[in-house]
Amino acid sequence: MQNTEQQQSVAKKPQHHIRNKQRDRFFAVRNVLNILFMLTAIVGVVIYLTQDDRTTGTIIVLVAMAFKIVECGLRFIK
Repeated sequence: MQNTEQQQSVAKKPQHHIRNKQRDRFFAVRNVLNILFMLTAIVGVVIYLTQDDRTTGTIIVLVAMAFKIVECGLRFIK
């Protein structure tokens, strides 16, 4: 019993990485780009799967990917 009480008093609580909750300057722009990416990607996949000509759906999905690439670039600039 004495041994377990001693171990508990010596044990340290782990220190977790506390994230800085301060928003970066591109936060709003990144959110808009993410929303555009999601909506464009969904529309592109629906068009790709429903139409016989898959070129249009592919182009729309590529445009969605361009939105995401720009958003990732802004995240790196921060």
